[in-house]
Amino acid sequence: MSGLTVPLATTADRPVNGVALTVVVVLFILVAVLGFFAARWRAGKETGLHSLDEWGLGGRGFGTWVTWFLLGGDLYTAYTFVAVPAAMWATGAVSGFFAVPYTIVLYPIVFLLMSRLWSVSHRHGFVTPADFVGGRYGSRALTVAVALTGIVATMPYIALQLVGIKAVLTVLGLGSAQNVLLTDLPLIIAFVVLAAYTYTSGLRAPALIAVVKDLLIYLAVIVAVIYLPIKFGGWDNIFGAAQTKLDAISPATGKPAGVFIPGAASYSAYWTLALGSAMALFMYPHSVTGVLATKSRNTIRKNAAVLPLYSLMLGFLALLGYAAISAGTKPIDLNGAVNPQLVVPQLFLDNFPAWFAGIALAAIAIGALVPAAIMSIAAANLFTRNIYRDLIRPDADPRQEAKVSKIASLVVKFGALIFVIAMDQSAAINMQLLGGIWILQTFPAIVAGLYTRWFHRWALFAGWAAGIIYGTVAAYNVVNPVTKANFGGSIAAIPGTNVQVYIAVVAFAINLIVAAVLSLVFRAMKLPDGKDITRNSDYGADEDDPKVAELQREYPLGETGGGTF
Repeated sequence: MSGLTVPLATTADRPVNGVALTVVVVLFILVAVLGFFAARWRAGKETGLHSLDEWGLGGRGFGTWVTWFLLGGDLYTAYTFVAVPAAMWATGAVSGFFAVPYTIVLYPIVFLLMSRLWSVSHRHGFVTPADFVGGRYGSRALTVAVALTGIVATMPYIALQLVGIKAVLTVLGLGSAQNVLLTDLPLIIAFVVLAAYTYTSGLRAPALIAVVKDLLIYLAVIVAVIYLPIKFGGWDNIFGAAQTKLDAISPATGKPAGVFIPGAASYSAYWTLALGSAMALFMYPHSVTGVLATKSRNTIRKNAAVLPLYSLMLGFLALLGYAAISAGTKPIDLNGAVNPQLVVPQLFLDNFPAWFAGIALAAIAIGALVPAAIMSIAAANLFTRNIYRDLIRPDADPRQEAKVSKIASLVVKFGALIFVIAMDQSAAINMQLLGGIWILQTFPAIVAGLYTRWFHRWALFAGWAAGIIYGTVAAYNVVNPVTKANFGGSIAAIPGTNVQVYIAVVAFAINLIVAAVLSLVFRAMKLPDGKDITRNSDYGADEDDPKVAELQREYPLGETGGGTF
């Protein structure tokens, strides 16, 4: 049921699915209009969108439902919808289904930690997690380290959203192995439109579009998990086909092609992937941006209770990878090679009416625009507050900050676009794997700082550096058994053992040990510590607190005499 197909001279490699493409284009135009309209939605009466509080944090006033859609759109990206079932299809449950328990582990962490970060950030006017680190430790080096880690880790994440869009466009037939420009032109147009309405509307645009995106995603997934098992003889047949494929011996490695259900040998890799990923996710600046945009700390707690609904949907979505095995889906890329990233778009196109496949593919494409917008805003805020203001121009006023952040968001987005167009997709995937390892190394400075000032600032910096170095070297040493390329995965043995674990968790343990030992040493040496501008009462403040209601902006490192290197 592939619908109307229209062969075009410019896309000889695949026929264009006219009906599905039309549906995708119409829905894309709809969300683009919503994105520009968002500039008028709850805009600040006095300053418009000419401050980071308004442009970069949506006025800090989003309630429970808007936040639910915003965080859902932020955390469950297009690449999630593409990559999780793709991993299930290619290698099975360890690299695919771990995403489900990891999102379940995530929400207690959000409940406990993020409300404290919200309170202290609203009392002091912090916009980024690096702002908080600067206020807590008074250290430029540590603040810049956290900011740069966030920016560098976020850029490949944005690039992966483009990989998700590219998978949709390829399956729709908008691609050619012979004409690179025509292959990437639709992607470029989509991103130019995204850049334009993000520049105009700030965080309000993805918040509004996320509603449409999630409704489409839920519709597509619910219909698929009901219809596909009926079509392929039930889940028993689907699971049977998946087990047969994954248990088959790969000629390239001489080992099973994948893992149907993790055995004892995979336990350590499975649970460390889930735990490490959960701890890392809310260290990403775009996650914190979603949290700081809420109107109260209880809004965050309510969302921690209802966001697991997305985990239920993600579980169904992951199983579509096994359904694709049973369906015999052939995810063949333009170069004739198998590309697992095409599995879900191809599954919908092969097995549903073209109009419904168009809705599902549009949901994936729109699902890329929402997080890409939030990520670029978050990275831009980090640059503006913690690089531009802290290091270059400490007297910048709110209007100048907003202007710099808007320009920085454009640079970030087009940098990611060039990254995807100019480099192989595997480079973006490898960099995103590294990004997950790197961003977890900011956990001690941010999370420990929410509860204690015991760690010394230089010890935290040394721990961060140790974790980054170990994680990068360990990831480089992982060799793909098929392609023989470095950065072949994120699982490696603990040094001196045969226990396979997520590299980020070992790097984090090294980070924490170094920070703890050096804190004892530095305090024994009585090395001066930085100035802490926060107070214990800051960590429990809510929306009715006078200093929250009338936000007080503080720049601990951006003012004369503030902070030391």
